[in-house]
Amino acid sequence: MGFFCCVGKSNKNNPADADKAKPSLNVNKKKNWISKDDQLSLDVKNLNLKEDGKGNCKRAQTFTFAELAAATRNFRPDCCLGEGGFGKVYKGQLDRINQDLAIKQLDRNGLQGIREFVVEVLTLSLADHPNLVNLIGFCAEGDQRLLGYEYMPLGSLENHLHDLPCGRRALDWNTRMKIAAGAARGLEYLHDKMKPPVIYRDLKCSNILLGEGYHPKLSDFGLAKVGPSGDKTHVSTRVMGTYGYCAPEYAMTGQLTFKSDIYSFGVVLLEIITGRKAIDQTKPAKQQNLVAWARPLFKDRKNFPQMIDPLLQGQYPVRGSYQAIAIAVMCLQEQPNLRPVIADVVTALNYLASQKYDPGIHPVQGSRRIPS
Repeated sequence: MGFFCCVGKSNKNNPADADKAKPSLNVNKKKNWISKDDQLSLDVKNLNLKEDGKGNCKRAQTFTFAELAAATRNFRPDCCLGEGGFGKVYKGQLDRINQDLAIKQLDRNGLQGIREFVVEVLTLSLADHPNLVNLIGFCAEGDQRLLGYEYMPLGSLENHLHDLPCGRRALDWNTRMKIAAGAARGLEYLHDKMKPPVIYRDLKCSNILLGEGYHPKLSDFGLAKVGPSGDKTHVSTRVMGTYGYCAPEYAMTGQLTFKSDIYSFGVVLLEIITGRKAIDQTKPAKQQNLVAWARPLFKDRKNFPQMIDPLLQGQYPVRGSYQAIAIAVMCLQEQPNLRPVIADVVTALNYLASQKYDPGIHPVQGSRRIPS
């Protein structure tokens, strides 16, 4: 999987002198051990990744395993924030930098491995955008692989849309549009601003993290892939991602394009609008797949109110909701060439996010109200 020409920060972790690291091995002959920086270089070398040599990588710190173990109280269960394909994520307080971190530890028996670790470090080494999570540092010590990100206090978008705990209020319409627009801007950066441009390949609600004021940031770039260049139309690769978010043409052929991300974004936007999960096996068979349930409703605008999350209590703008659904419909076109480019999606969602809905002024859609 040829990836970025850079040695340093990965999608989530980077050595403090990552921009100076070389994809070669410096072995201390006297002590016969490999330094932490060189261990990452060895990972890069083994994966046939190329060095940039232009010094374009952001600096990230190199952490020792002992430091991260102490920060998480030896990875105590009560510090665990969640678990994914990479491994478990812990909250930790690192005294050296006096900062809270989200620390992701590679599960050596998990679904993802060294390749994803390196890709994440390299991706975030080249990335710099307010809607992408910041990598603070990483640990590549011996067989340990850990990433240290900025801590996002509000968790993931998934936590605020689905299975809400008692006492947590549902996101209002304005906040939903703010999150959708911010996530789209992060994706636009990957597609249009990064050099080389990147296909995210794993856009989903659980990978959109929320900071103070519900500021969204894309995270988890282990599956990211450099997009096609020159006269190439796609990248052929093993099908990876999450069921329910994968574009149909990618799932069938393994041909990955930027429009594959647009489809995934359409699924996320539909989740934001409806409050439903992409895949929900607790629902009747015909409603378990969100896109399959929504497609018949797309055909007539009279059906659109049926798609709005009932937890909004009817407090949403009719015109704005129709426009948001229309954007999702375009992103979810089965033919990839009919889907919009991300810049157009950003323009449309920025507009919707700027149109503030005030239930005290605008009418409440009574037909969609449910008991508190």
